[in-house]
Amino acid sequence: MLEALTVALSEPRQRLLEAAEEVFAAKGFDGATIRDICDRAGMNIAAVNYHFGDKERLYMECVKHAHACSSAGAQLPEWEPGTPPVEKLRVFIRTMLRQMHGPVRASSLQLMMREMANPSPAAEAVVAQFIRPMAHGLYAIVTEMFPDLPEKTRLMIAFSVVGQCLFYRQNRKVSELLFDKERIETLDLESVTEHVSKFTLAALGQGSPYGGSP
Repeated sequence: MLEALTVALSEPRQRLLEAAEEVFAAKGFDGATIRDICDRAGMNIAAVNYHFGDKERLYMECVKHAHACSSAGAQLPEWEPGTPPVEKLRVFIRTMLRQMHGPVRASSLQLMMREMANPSPAAEAVVAQFIRPMAHGLYAIVTEMFPDLPEKTRLMIAFSVVGQCLFYRQNRKVSELLFDKERIETLDLESVTEHVSKFTLAALGQGSPYGGSP
């Protein structure tokens, strides 16, 4: 009975979240209204107060929901002592690509891109809770590989790795327009992981480039 009640309560909350995500993604926080959101969800305005309290809290939950929908929420493993940093980098690349390789709601991606371009307190909370630990983990790997490089160089190496991974999520639709959907669908998780790892390590002098000698 309690489980049925919990499900019944969660369904309207989820409907509101998904409707709000679509409206916030299209109009931004300032342009969206509670009435817009409730009309899209087919619910009464009082439902927002009941489930979220106010527009600000609803937006915060929407950004968290959008992040959860646009990534698998994977985390880096606890490294075994003696794990080579090159292997750690390969695992990081695979982990990040796995987060972003599955299907995603268009509104989730659009809302997250809005937040990454112009972060609000909601984005700051998501970054602190989910994204910063991954970023610091990557920076630690790069530092282990190149402890003598200047900090700014290590940062740029880390950003270059992330940029390659993000490309396959953020530019998927454009890539399909450029090369057709069927060809892009062949770029599965394993092949993209192998390519980004090999390309990155070769650029860092830690592997052979395509066509190079082993």
